[in-house]
Amino acid sequence: MKLPEDRETLLEFPTDFPLKIMGQRVDGFAQTVLEVVQRHAPDFDGNSMEMRPSREGKYLSLTCTIRATSKPQLDALYTELSAHPMVKVVL
Repeated sequence: MKLPEDRETLLEFPTDFPLKIMGQRVDGFAQTVLEVVQRHAPDFDGNSMEMRPSREGKYLSLTCTIRATSKPQLDALYTELSAHPMVKVVL
């Protein structure tokens, strides 16, 4: 499917966009992720963050559903999260 030249994404903004962030289950992981997310989505409510430990408890999966306002916002958030040493995967 070819997008019109003025569109870079199929998303229509603003939109609720879930991010899944995974990393080792260590002290400060959730707080660190929250700080990064709130830098890019200041209105994100940390109380809405969903946390799921892996079956053996070694990893933690966090789901943050933000109100995304643009593709550059999402790109910057993915870039910062992916570059963080505590983060293993961002989906």
